[in-house]
Amino acid sequence: MLGLPRDTEVDYWRKRLEETEPKWTQLRDTCREAGVEVMYTVIQSLTADGRDQSLDYKISGFHVPPGSWDAEVLACIAPGPDEIVLPKTSSNVFASTNIDYILRSLGVRFLILAGCLTDQCVESAVRDACDKHYYVTLVTDACATFSQERHDNSLRCINGFCRQRTVQQLADELAQAKK
Repeated sequence: MLGLPRDTEVDYWRKRLEETEPKWTQLRDTCREAGVEVMYTVIQSLTADGRDQSLDYKISGFHVPPGSWDAEVLACIAPGPDEIVLPKTSSNVFASTNIDYILRSLGVRFLILAGCLTDQCVESAVRDACDKHYYVTLVTDACATFSQERHDNSLRCINGFCRQRTVQQLADELAQAKK
């Protein structure tokens, strides 16, 4: 089937998520403490039949209808009562949401990005954000994909589009900036 990972990739994926979830929690908490706006995106069609989703999702048969459990933000990083959650209908958050408008309305110029999949959704967001004149920091240990090779290749490919930091390095930078 088109786009589905192999068994070895699924095993790697599960292990990687176990390692990454605490990093997401630490990153979210660090950003909140530093007064950094925290936003979330979830893959979710806007229509029950998915007619609004991107061509790549249609071709691969990937569909997450509104209200389904897999359209929810993970419990470990549950949004606060006034944090923004944007449903996206493609791999690229800038192509299928109004995130650019929202960020500009909030006066945001610097972005901290993390998530899944490093070599698809995250990489697309990094490239587009840079092209739209945002200063991007990618949190490398708070990203996941289906293999270490894919993750590392993606980080190399987007190195010129963003700063790359670990959660701890970013936490140290934000703490230093508060002084």
